[in-house]
Amino acid sequence: MTTPHPHLTLPPAPPVPSPSGRGSRNRRTMVAGAAAALALLLVAGGAAGWWLTRDEDTAPFAGRPRVTDTAAGLSYAIPEGWEHEGQKELIGAFTSSVTRKRTGGEGGGTVLAGRAGAVPQPALQRQAERAARSNAEFFYPDGSSEPEESRPTTVDGRPAHTVALKVSDGKQGTGTPGHLRLTLIAVDDSRSAFLLGVAQPGGPEESREVDKVMESVALEK
Repeated sequence: MTTPHPHLTLPPAPPVPSPSGRGSRNRRTMVAGAAAALALLLVAGGAAGWWLTRDEDTAPFAGRPRVTDTAAGLSYAIPEGWEHEGQKELIGAFTSSVTRKRTGGEGGGTVLAGRAGAVPQPALQRQAERAARSNAEFFYPDGSSEPEESRPTTVDGRPAHTVALKVSDGKQGTGTPGHLRLTLIAVDDSRSAFLLGVAQPGGPEESREVDKVMESVALEK
């Protein structure tokens, strides 16, 4: 008997606005502090067990401490100047995060990890692109997104797909658009995992740093 492939459940569906508009205001609150503050502002769900290790190989940020996310089955680097938020609560789609705030508290970068159901290799591109657009809509509810990149890759020999979007909050005069990247990894036949990175503003330096954190990902066996 063939079991239908489950839909990727990241992120959760955006909250349905209440008649008072509270749900919409809550979503704007998550964006208002820019992407660097997302992990601090999202409430509900439980944080995964994780600990710090050090990366001694030649991966991006080699020698830097790493977050090991046991729920997602991933580890990734913590660059200098970034903070790990292991004790903070995240919404249910995410299991760990690291953030960097810009001087003055406006904008910065964040990388979040999570796990999802099995995704067969032929469906990785479709599901990764769908998840990236869904995240853009969730975190930029009044904005827009444009595709920048969609390509297959591997993580520790496992098939993966990475998608990058240019995102905008939809407000006039807010400066440089944001940068969103999502990498979806088929960990094994029973589950997948992902990293989601957002830089706001998404200038070259901020985008490169978020991308390097994403590229430092490794599977935890």
